[in-house]
Amino acid sequence: MNVRKCWNYAAAYEASSVHFTMANKTLIISAPGKVILHGEHAVVHGKVALAVSLNLKTYLRLQPCPDQKVQLNLPNINVHLSWKPAALQFLQSAIDVTDVLTPKAPNQEQMDQLRRFAGIPEGSTDTESLSILCFLYLYGAISTRNGWSEDELELINKWAFQGEKLIHGNPSGVDNAVGTWGGILRYHAGKIVPLYRVPTLRILLTNTKVPRSTKVLVAGVKDKLNKLPSIIKPVLDSIDAISCECERVLAAIASSNAIDENYSILEELIDINQHHLNVIGVGHSSLDRLCQITATYGLHSKLTGAGGGGCGLTLLRPDTSHSVVEAATQALKDFGYDCWETVIGGSGVSLHSPFSLPKDIFQILCNAKNCQ
Repeated sequence: MNVRKCWNYAAAYEASSVHFTMANKTLIISAPGKVILHGEHAVVHGKVALAVSLNLKTYLRLQPCPDQKVQLNLPNINVHLSWKPAALQFLQSAIDVTDVLTPKAPNQEQMDQLRRFAGIPEGSTDTESLSILCFLYLYGAISTRNGWSEDELELINKWAFQGEKLIHGNPSGVDNAVGTWGGILRYHAGKIVPLYRVPTLRILLTNTKVPRSTKVLVAGVKDKLNKLPSIIKPVLDSIDAISCECERVLAAIASSNAIDENYSILEELIDINQHHLNVIGVGHSSLDRLCQITATYGLHSKLTGAGGGGCGLTLLRPDTSHSVVEAATQALKDFGYDCWETVIGGSGVSLHSPFSLPKDIFQILCNAKNCQ
């Protein structure tokens, strides 16, 4: 397998379609979104975090283009570019990725070449620019195999990590690992372990639309820890214990042991963790409002990720009625939030036949901007 195909996954966290010469083939690849169930921020300080995939996926379509151009369409971020293949030949010599079994990030000289080629100014960190640079770096041949072996998935994960590094600088490796393998992963001190005895959980994922800086929030927690170690360290220890207890409870639910009792524990863990995250300074009024709104419907919520705005998750029990979910969703939307019902623990990176896709997804891909 020529694994330079892996740009298709690493560069496509936005719903996208890419067109280039590939004899009479159309490929559709998907990768799941990700949330942190428990352990955000504490994981930076050596504690356990549980990262989970979502059944909300990014889809990438690759198909032949009649005019033989390489076209990149990322409609969610308004990127629509095309190049003649000859114009991209410099990638083969300027970007040394001949050893595809040893993924590595571009050096500064290579980054400068990519920026000049794409016309992207030095220092640009907007999503559009970084996505284009990631695509150009990882651009290569695409395998047509239906599925991948474990070794190939590991290689996909490593190449996806290089895309993460190009975009985010110094990532933990959790995002690309969850995107590759799916399911629920335990992350501790740089070691990532898949969890197999876990149930599928229903959740609401809510975007408060409040922007925030992960870097600033992480620095703020570190500052609090340095100033008040005797206070903040026990909070981080407690978050670590929450992650470990959640892992135990998920295994119990998967074994069909005391479902109601264990869901009650999951709800308590969510509430406690949300309070802890407020204590260490990563809460926000928009997230407090999210928790208050869902609480009126008997539901339990917490922030997920960096905090300071951003997204939150709400646990739904197996017997939570559609009417309750619908009412809570509408109440959140009334405050201007985006909200989706989904499940956690879905599959990782996947290769699809166009005819195996859900009709709504297939229609979206068919309506995406086609080759010109």
